[in-house]
Amino acid sequence: MRSLLMPASAGATAPVQMVWLPGAYNTAVEFLDAGFPAAVRARRLALDLAFIDLEMQHLGDRDAVAQLRSDVVLPARAAGVTIWLAGISLGGFIALDYAASHPGEVDGLCLLAPYLGSRLLTAEIAAAGGFERWEPGELAETDADHRIWRYIKTRPAHDVPLYLGFGREDRFSPAHRLLAATLPADSVNAIAGGHEWRTWSALWETFLDSRFS
Repeated sequence: MRSLLMPASAGATAPVQMVWLPGAYNTAVEFLDAGFPAAVRARRLALDLAFIDLEMQHLGDRDAVAQLRSDVVLPARAAGVTIWLAGISLGGFIALDYAASHPGEVDGLCLLAPYLGSRLLTAEIAAAGGFERWEPGELAETDADHRIWRYIKTRPAHDVPLYLGFGREDRFSPAHRLLAATLPADSVNAIAGGHEWRTWSALWETFLDSRFS
């Protein structure tokens, strides 16, 4: 696992750190090219950013979550830092899987255009008569799809904040709308755009203005 740490200011650690996980075939460096740290610096926010490359062998790779926990999240928590876990596309899926697997260990979730499991699962939810009637049933350890949707279904109202942003033309938008229906209106931002960095950068700017400015 490789990481890039972008502190809010030289020589100091901010009280809040946001740990970003990239999508499949994306890298940590692409967050820099897309202006994610620049947006924080422009607003003079006390927010450190860490961009992680998770070396996953396959979608159900539990070692990636375990390494994220041991190398990044737990040390930051031990240092008294508030941790937000964030992800784009597949990175959003991993962030949700972490929250589902280790409740209470992160202080917030920021998901931009997250991959939310196979279309077979969303079809299963629809066939059950909707999200409220759907039951996840018994879960296998490797069944991350059902694990994250069980977490979404059962997370209490007082759970950590979960922010969802997505482009209305995104190929995953049907699943995004399914998740959006479970969240407060001020925790969802849907804008024009597809599954691309231009859309994600715009969503990031809006998130910063609404949550940290």
